Amino acid sequence: MKSMFSGQIHLVNKVMDMQLQRQNVIAGNLANVETPNYKPREIEFENELQAALGLDMRGRMSITSNGHMPAAFDAQNFGPEWDKQFKPRQIHGEDRVNLDKEMAKHAKTQLHYNALTQIMVKTFEGLNTVIQDGKTA
Repeated sequence: MKSMFSGQIHLVNKVMDMQLQRQNVIAGNLANVETPNYKPREIEFENELQAALGLDMRGRMSITSNGHMPAAFDAQNFGPEWDKQFKPRQIHGEDRVNLDKEMAKHAKTQLHYNALTQIMVKTFEGLNTVIQDGKTA
């Protein structure tokens, strides 16, 4: 069945979900800042997102042959790898939570989430305009 919503909405929705998961991981790290032997966790999904979109790391389309078109993004089959099998990322020499780093990651993630929220708002405003214009025609 055809969807009224474009693939962009599903993509932005999925990335927003993953940004929210990242915020939850950061919040867990911050909550354990004083916990002895706690290893900070991270969630990274950007590389998998680039691969799922058929883009290289600079945002350009990756084409293996001149006759090939990149596959469409499937939001249902995309998600962060740690959901399936979480392995905490451990950095040699960093065995505890760095409050400054976590707060910087928190702010960056919040900015990304807010930008994605604005994209969704504008998308739905555009759909509303189309619907309203259709009623008057």
